Amino acid sequence: MSICTLWVVSPSSEVLSGNVFLEPIRESYHFSDKSLMYNGRVKKSRHQRRRSRYGVGDLSSFCLRESGLETPGRRLSVSSSIIATPAGEMTMTSEQKVYDVVLKQAALINRQLRSRENLEVKPDIILPGNANVLNEAYDRCREVCAEYAKSFYWGTQLMTPERRLAIWAIYVWCRRTDELVDGPNASHINPTALDRWEARLEDVFKGQPFDMLDAALSDTITKYPVDIQPFRDMIEGMRMDLKKSRYKNFDELYLYCYYVAGTVGLMSVPVMGIAPESKATTESVYNAALSLGIANQLTNILRDVGEDARRGRVYLPQDELAQAGLSDEDIFAGKVTDKWRIFMKKQIKRARKFYDDAEKGVPELSSASRLPVWAALLFYRKILDEIEANDYNNFTKRAYVNKAKKLLAMPVACAKSLSFMIPK
Repeated sequence: MSICTLWVVSPSSEVLSGNVFLEPIRESYHFSDKSLMYNGRVKKSRHQRRRSRYGVGDLSSFCLRESGLETPGRRLSVSSSIIATPAGEMTMTSEQKVYDVVLKQAALINRQLRSRENLEVKPDIILPGNANVLNEAYDRCREVCAEYAKSFYWGTQLMTPERRLAIWAIYVWCRRTDELVDGPNASHINPTALDRWEARLEDVFKGQPFDMLDAALSDTITKYPVDIQPFRDMIEGMRMDLKKSRYKNFDELYLYCYYVAGTVGLMSVPVMGIAPESKATTESVYNAALSLGIANQLTNILRDVGEDARRGRVYLPQDELAQAGLSDEDIFAGKVTDKWRIFMKKQIKRARKFYDDAEKGVPELSSASRLPVWAALLFYRKILDEIEANDYNNFTKRAYVNKAKKLLAMPVACAKSLSFMIPK
């Protein structure tokens, strides 16, 4: 992932319990003050822990009936811009397909940059029956981030108030989407439910939010040139998680990483903003954001090899495992061998290369966005250092960056963010 600014979030072992959905706005305009509150907090046992793409554990269990995911609804045909025709799939790599999305997102921003009218902040969405609903909606998003994504929330405090609200809204949507397949009620989720979630997303982008958290996102997209395609693609990543637990090569894994984390980088660039003095192309900034999302997800995968194995999942390229003389059985056995160390060194080197590519884009962001992104990038990259410090034992040891190391990284983040503000 992806986030602090949505580009990266730190992990946690805490989850929520309770209902995260409110009554539909289109059916009732009354919001109960406690309807989104959570019924306490529970700790995950080791076998329950799940790689969370958006930081902190699982959002609360979904009340499917109230969310509308169990009621009859229209089924959307999924048409992602990165899905090629059969002939195209044989000739295009996943990276080429994803880059097509990057080009389209950059073109969208460029069109809007040429129109001052489109860049003006538009009025808040006013929902019938309650003019204060948006304030409460954004406050709920803040509560979720502050309580259950502490490192991410801390990073957002370094942003301007307007960007902060938008990032909270996008973050919460990503978390809720991830919970559909990774949360406590994931066993109740099927492709049809995800189709309904995508239909609901379409309504959000039409200014027809279903609940309070949707309302925050619906308002955000009126103020920033956020496109729907990365959101659709993230849902496609959830579909992939329902049916796929092995990846035959890195090309397949790259596409998965784009779906579940690279998309977050594309969502956040319009909110982060590009510095007026930047000479970089919009395309290159988007590509850097994509690289950070890929790097974060690869880091998640390498950190959580043991946890995923206990769930019968292997998010590692099968062909590269075979080349290293390894198999799924070796991963399930959980023994650190010389073969495993050699394999892990190559995987970590690849992840760091994506971080290097991501760093090229941070200086091009608006000055107010650089520090939180630098901090997030440096924090998450250090997880790779911790895997090495654990002698590549990601079977039984969870690599994490403690507070002291994060504090030590902050001066570096500050120096990097300020160095690009000094006239050259």
